[in-house]
Amino acid sequence: MPSQSVTALITGASSGIGAVYADRLAARGHDLLLVARNEARLRAQAQKLSSQYGVTVDILVADLNDPADLRKVEARLATDARIGMLVNNAGFGGAGTLAQSSVDDMERMIGVNVTAVMRLAYAAAPAFASRGAGTLVNIASIAAIAPEVLNGVYGGTKAFVLAFSRSLHKELAEKGVRVQVVLPGATGTEFWDIAGLPSSNLPESWVMTPQTLVDAALLDLDAGVFASIPSLQDETQWQAWEAAREVMMPNLSSRMAAPRYESADAHEG
Repeated sequence: MPSQSVTALITGASSGIGAVYADRLAARGHDLLLVARNEARLRAQAQKLSSQYGVTVDILVADLNDPADLRKVEARLATDARIGMLVNNAGFGGAGTLAQSSVDDMERMIGVNVTAVMRLAYAAAPAFASRGAGTLVNIASIAAIAPEVLNGVYGGTKAFVLAFSRSLHKELAEKGVRVQVVLPGATGTEFWDIAGLPSSNLPESWVMTPQTLVDAALLDLDAGVFASIPSLQDETQWQAWEAAREVMMPNLSSRMAAPRYESADAHEG
């Protein structure tokens, strides 16, 4: 397949969901810029994808919790006109309670899951908008809307990704930039091992393969779907969630407190 002119930059590209995005986008003809910490894995993957699909695959070794490394990735996004797609995939999680978790680990989680996602989007969005074209995919989690299921800081970081993506979707739509947020459920990747809860401990019926997840998310991207939740069997449930949110929005701010806060004396007077 001939290479497309658009290069896709994928963070967390050396394994799991990011590695599958790399494979699927290369199969579609995209050149790639793969970002991760593990240089050996990146080089092996770049060689494999380049040979298999005939595309150009570059690598950028970076730890997104390192400010200097993060700035390197930002600079490529802001200045390399070939890059027309960003997959903000890098992230890590935790399954422990607040009392069980290291606050320093939680701060590092925020660095990758929030700060890096935000800064890379800030680097990419103006460049994409100036060209009137581009695609931004942010990987969130079902924990964005169900923070009770995992570590609370993790859920909070993914709630940020969902809210941030929603704002970007509205802001960039008229500038030719597509924004999608993907909310994976339990997925069979190294993520769970790192989080301290191997996916082998979960019911088999809960765990989706990363290949199934990415293929579904890309179908949604092609169809213009903003929020992709491949594991949600009944999409009308998400539509009901969204409809309820939109009904509330005009009523969330008021000078007056709601009548339910009036005292009994006020009613009597």
